[in-house]
Amino acid sequence: MSGHAPEMPIVVDDETGVWTTDALPMLYVPRHFFVNNHMGIEEEIGAERYADILYKAGYKSAYYWCEKEAEEHGLEGADIWHHYLKRLSQRGWGFFITEALDVEAGTATVRLENSCFVYQYGKVNRKVDYMFTGWFAGALDQVAESLGYPVRTQAEQTQCAAEEGCEVGYFEVKPL
Repeated sequence: MSGHAPEMPIVVDDETGVWTTDALPMLYVPRHFFVNNHMGIEEEIGAERYADILYKAGYKSAYYWCEKEAEEHGLEGADIWHHYLKRLSQRGWGFFITEALDVEAGTATVRLENSCFVYQYGKVNRKVDYMFTGWFAGALDQVAESLGYPVRTQAEQTQCAAEEGCEVGYFEVKPL
């Protein structure tokens, strides 16, 4: 397996042990650890309830991240969106590819390849990438607001590689 060094510095504070990337504190855990915790919560409260909780938390987190990254790197407009998806892809969640983006209209299509959840779950014939869904609405809303557009969005996963006959996942973002 070949690889490359991500274009993001990781700084470890010698006194606190806190890892920081792009001026934000980070956690570094093995994929199986994170996904097994995710699966455990899903087993206890159900995938639908967990998806609702994660949507709201993910929306808020993506909005905040995009806001802080825009400030940190002097990014504007669609560049914030593209930077966000690039960073997600560099952090092992999967590869997020923007197939369509119209910030003013509040629409986007995102293709997901190599999902960390699909790697762990396998083919279970259901959508397992729901953790990401709120991320796209939160990111697009932050970008739109930064440009003065009044649009607010919602996102939905329309396809998952864990479903039979599917090799990739898709997410659609549309105005509320």
